[in-house]
Order: sequence, then structure tokens, then C-alpha cells
Amino acid sequence: MDVAFQIVSTLVGVLLVIIILMQVKGGGLSDLLGGSDGGGISRTRRGLEKTLFQITIGLSIAFLAICIAAVAVR
Repeated sequence: MDVAFQIVSTLVGVLLVIIILMQVKGGGLSDLLGGSDGGGISRTRRGLEKTLFQITIGLSIAFLAICIAAVAVR
């Protein structure tokens, strides 16, 4: 059972990293740390960007649930 949790958590983790890297727009280190050229004005996510954001949230919740389940089963 431990091997199954390790495989699933590894797959979900790799997918999570890929989805997060797809969201990066190449704005530089300042955008990565929270700074932006927009003067602090947030913009609305639309289309593919919104979908990737929602997938990221879903995968992170799934990853957390898998890790908690793996510890609980031991």
C-alpha cells in the first residue's frame, strides 16, 4: 500500500509542478516574488489561465489529501 501512495503522490507532484510552470509568464524574479508592473492592480484570470489556476488548486488539494492518507494508513 505504501508503494501505491508513493507512486500516486509522485505523479500528482510532477503534474502540479508542470501546471505551475505553465502559469509562469516570464515576468522576471520580481513578478515571482509578488511585484508587478501594474502598480498593485490585480487583473482577472480568464480562459486558459483560469483553468490552469483551478487545476492547480485541485491538484494541490489532491496532493495534500494523498499525503495525509498515506500517513494515516501507517
